[in-house]
Amino acid sequence: MTDDAAQDLEGGAAAERAQRIAKIDAMRAAGIDPYPVRFERTTDCAALHNRYRDLEAGTETDDAVTIAGRMLLFRDQGKLVFATLRDGGGSIQLFVSSAVVGSEAFAQFGNFDLGDWLGVEGTVMRTRKGELSVKVRDAQLLAKSLRPMPDKWHGLADVDTRFRQRYVDLIANHDARRVFEVRFAAVAAIRAYLHARGYVEVETPVLQPVAGGATARPFLTHHNALDTEFALRIAPELYLKRLVVAGFERVFEIGRVFRNEGVSTRHNPEFTMFELYEAYADYGDMADLTERLVAESALATLGTTIVSSSERAIDLTPPLRRATMRDLVREHAGLDLHPSQSVQELRKHCDALDVPYQPAWGSGKLMLEIYEKTTEHAIIEPTFVMDYPREVSPLARVHRDDDALTERWELIVNGRELANAFSELNDPIDQHRRFEAQARLRQLGDAEAQGMDADYVRALEYGLPPTGGVGIGIDRLVMLLTGVGSIREVILFPHLRPEAR
Repeated sequence: MTDDAAQDLEGGAAAERAQRIAKIDAMRAAGIDPYPVRFERTTDCAALHNRYRDLEAGTETDDAVTIAGRMLLFRDQGKLVFATLRDGGGSIQLFVSSAVVGSEAFAQFGNFDLGDWLGVEGTVMRTRKGELSVKVRDAQLLAKSLRPMPDKWHGLADVDTRFRQRYVDLIANHDARRVFEVRFAAVAAIRAYLHARGYVEVETPVLQPVAGGATARPFLTHHNALDTEFALRIAPELYLKRLVVAGFERVFEIGRVFRNEGVSTRHNPEFTMFELYEAYADYGDMADLTERLVAESALATLGTTIVSSSERAIDLTPPLRRATMRDLVREHAGLDLHPSQSVQELRKHCDALDVPYQPAWGSGKLMLEIYEKTTEHAIIEPTFVMDYPREVSPLARVHRDDDALTERWELIVNGRELANAFSELNDPIDQHRRFEAQARLRQLGDAEAQGMDADYVRALEYGLPPTGGVGIGIDRLVMLLTGVGSIREVILFPHLRPEAR
């Protein structure tokens, strides 16, 4: 075995790894496989705790069980060993007595190390101190851990190492495991809520000839067999709306999207998006649905709609506040802005507020930049920010009461965007014009502008009924539910800079 994988170890950790490798060599010399091919277990820790929750202290049973898991604690008391075995559902104490297993097997158990995977056969008991345990009759090594486990109380101290070696972080860090338990339960709750109401879950392409459905820089790749350039999707939106054209009236997708942008506490180049489209609905209906979905996720994972964030409680109970972008900017910045105002007037406001801008930006884009600089971060309580400028909403329907605006909202909680929704643009002629405007921005150097998707326009020409659509960032939803401040905490394997060697 080479030591390339152990370059990060030094001192005591390197010596302990060498000792564990020596134990493997000794086992193999004795004809014992330290990595057997399978193991048959009859139950797990959670089931044992549930079944024997009423077993009185000091009681032994004759109930034989076979369990498996990772050994995380080990206490040697002479002729007795107490160890903790943890599996995917919980943990249980192992009670190992030399008088029961015999001196040879007892000595062999003493050669197991923290982190080893064990298969154990024994009987159920509860110690006099009240600890549910398995009285071990036989124990088998299922996989040797060559590296020592992190400190029980502190886990991995370095934050970068925690994310890079998530497989270790999840072993030692209960809080990290809890975050992902919340994540999985929240996604399951969303699916269950929608399935019960007739929404159909679908899958759309990840490799797309035109990156559309959002304003973002895509990752590009080349398909050799087709000799064609593709982009990793930045959103599933345009394909989901194609399905509404096809007659699927309620569709949703939960999947990965990719945006070639910076890495920060709020952004990861690869993240999970939930998107839903419903025929005959509008952005008001999407607000109603979204606040119910968010509340349902909170109830399913936390048992309450009150979440803690930034040392304050936030109430997710519907109905949530709805206010126009114009009103919110007036409220927080004292400015009355509208896309009908001249570019020169809005540039003056930008200059006064030190908001940078590009020469090609129109009044709608300038208004959005002022809102993001002065207002968005100050919105703490859940708020649907309604009625975005037309210029910055190329896929949203023109507002029924003001053609300078669109029927679009973003749900902002604690200064962060959580969801985005439209009354979908279903006029193919208008959509074509807006794609052309986006293409001109791209030609002027805006790498995030959307390209012309002629096939999507063609789909619209077959008729898209009135449709409401919404997208929710699953990662940001989990951040809200768990109260963590970084997106890396809620992604199992976040992107990091290459590891220094």
